[in-house]
Amino acid sequence: MNAGPWPGGSGYGDQPRPHLPLRPIWLCRSCALPWPCATARLALVAEYAHDRVALSVYLCAVLHDAAGDLYRLNPHDGPDPATLFRRFLAWVPRVHPAPDR
Repeated sequence: MNAGPWPGGSGYGDQPRPHLPLRPIWLCRSCALPWPCATARLALVAEYAHDRVALSVYLCAVLHDAAGDLYRLNPHDGPDPATLFRRFLAWVPRVHPAPDR
């Protein structure tokens, strides 16, 4: 049972398990959901709160790596590009330019 504030931890001195990708299958090491899972997304948005462009660049690189890994695992029914886009990039908060004054 998960009694603590962190996934997989009891909250009593346990270290939270980071929600990082397990390559080459690109599942979350902590919760086994497709990475980036919801928790990883929240952590990434917080980490890149002041540089959304850098977050997008990072996720583009990660998407490239994931597409290659997933294709090598299953070349006959490889990853769908639209699905990968939604999974890795579509959720990133957009940067809106300041209005002209």
